[in-house]
Amino acid sequence: MHCGDRVAVRSVIMGVALLLGAGAAAGQPTGPLAAAVQEGWSHPRTPWGDPDLQGIWNNTAWNAVPMQRQTEEDRQELQRRREAFARSGARGLGYDTNVWGEGVRGGRSRPPIEVTHIVVDPPDGRLPPLTPAAQARLDARREARRGLSMDEPRPGAWVEDVTVWMRCISRGLPDAMFPRLYNNNYNILQTPDHVVIVYEMIHDARIIPLDGRPPLPDDLRQWNGDARAHWDGDTLVVETARFVGQEFNLIPHGGGGAGTYSGASRALRLTERFTRVSDDFIEYQFTIDDPGLYTRPWTGSIPLTTIESPETILEYACHEGNYSIVGALSGALARDAAAGVQD
Repeated sequence: MHCGDRVAVRSVIMGVALLLGAGAAAGQPTGPLAAAVQEGWSHPRTPWGDPDLQGIWNNTAWNAVPMQRQTEEDRQELQRRREAFARSGARGLGYDTNVWGEGVRGGRSRPPIEVTHIVVDPPDGRLPPLTPAAQARLDARREARRGLSMDEPRPGAWVEDVTVWMRCISRGLPDAMFPRLYNNNYNILQTPDHVVIVYEMIHDARIIPLDGRPPLPDDLRQWNGDARAHWDGDTLVVETARFVGQEFNLIPHGGGGAGTYSGASRALRLTERFTRVSDDFIEYQFTIDDPGLYTRPWTGSIPLTTIESPETILEYACHEGNYSIVGALSGALARDAAAGVQD
C-alpha cells in the first residue's frame, strides 16, 4: 500500500472510531486524538517495564496549524501584514516554501487527524494576555525594530539582535516541538534512568534524567533548561526550569529568531506530557507557566505520529553551512557604514 493510501485508510478508520465515541473512557484523550485510540490496544513496554515511547515520531502534517483559535480579525490582520511586507520590499533570510516545504505548508501531505489550533487552555483557544511589564517590553522592541525584516539587526546592535536561532545554537523549548516548514522529526530513546529526545532541527538532544536526582543550582541555567522526568501511569511527565530567560533573543515558545511570540522570563516553568495512545500516535501536551510574561499559565497540544516518519534522522549541519548569518551581517554592516553608524 502506498503511503498516501495508508494515510487515507487510517483517516477513515479513525473518523469512524470518533463517531462511535472512541476515547470516551476515563483517562483517554478527549480532543482530536480521541479518534486514534485503538480498541483493545495495549501499551508496549520496554524490557524493564516502562511504557515504550521509542521510535522516530513527527508532527509535519500539522505545520500549518495556527497557535490560537483564529478569528476573522486574525485573518484580516495576517492578510494586512502580508500586503505590508510585500509593499516594503524587505526580505527575510529563508527558503522557497515550494522547494523546501514539507507537510501542508509545502503542499505535500494532509493531516491524518484534523487540528484547528494548538492552544487548548484557556478553553477559548486563545493565548492569555501578557503582563503589563512584558507588554511594555514587547511594544518597545517592536518600535525599535520598525521597518526591519525578521533577520535584520538594528543599526549598531548586531550582537544583541543576531539570535540564538540564527546562530544555529538552539530552537529552544517548547518551540522545538512545534512543527515548522521542515525537519519535524524526533527520535525518542529510553533507558531505565533516562529519556533522550533527538531533534532533527539544529540536532538538539535532550538527555532527561528519570532517576530522581536533584535539580541543578538555580544560578546554573541552560538554553533548554534543566529537565527532570517521571512516569504518571503510562504518561511521561517532563518538568523543566532554570532557563536562561533571554527575552527577544532565544524565544523558547514560538517563532525562533526574532520570533512570532515574545520571549520568556527566568521564571519560566515548562511541563510536558507524552502519552502514547496507539501504535502510530502520541498525545503531546505542554504547559507554559511564566509569571514574568503571561497573566496565567496556558496549555497546548500537538499530535506526534509515526505515519510518514523516516527510517533515520540525517545530520542537520546548520552551523557548518550557515551562510545566512554571513549575508545578514554583511548587509547590516554595509547599511550602517553608509549611514555613518559606528560599531
